[in-house]
Amino acid sequence: MELVRINTYEDPRFSPAVLRQHGGFLADGEPYELEIVSSSEAVVRGKARPDLEPLLEEFRFYAPHITRFYDALGNLLQAFAPVELLRIPLEQIQPSQFYVDEDKLAAVRTFITCPDEIIVPVSPWDGRYISLDGHTRLYLAAASGWTVVRAVVDEAGDYTMDFVREAQRRKIRCPGDMTLLNHQDYQKLWDGYCDDYFAAKDNQG
Repeated sequence: MELVRINTYEDPRFSPAVLRQHGGFLADGEPYELEIVSSSEAVVRGKARPDLEPLLEEFRFYAPHITRFYDALGNLLQAFAPVELLRIPLEQIQPSQFYVDEDKLAAVRTFITCPDEIIVPVSPWDGRYISLDGHTRLYLAAASGWTVVRAVVDEAGDYTMDFVREAQRRKIRCPGDMTLLNHQDYQKLWDGYCDDYFAAKDNQG
């Protein structure tokens, strides 16, 4: 199954609510919506097919706390083992990202209204936790004066520590240290950094 995650906030194939959650995907070119409806559940909308597990697994890479998936009629499609949600002080979270997109921050502000609505994947590290995703939400928490967020422990990718070391070199040691950029600069600096990093890794291989 060829999967593409939709990372924009405007796409006529998907509802605004799903796009704000980054729950829009193309599976072999067909649009699928995965809308989070609770702290552990999501609804899947799209063309019926028997092999949805790769799509669900891809979604859970970004949202591992979602363990139960239903179709639009409320029928259970698949259930994964429940995961433990932790409450972690924001100051104990080390970002693996340097920048935040102000357009993404504006979108997140429209549906995150309290710290309990923030759930991010983290990996234990040096007595603290590395944030693996959800950096915009974490920046919002810091900007809002929230001190604790919810998290689920997940496995870090092979490249994560390189990003953490670079973040620390830039004196980014907690979510509030990340730099807020306009969308164009974010794409240039963050997307450009990631592209250069992975291109260099490919050349080394």
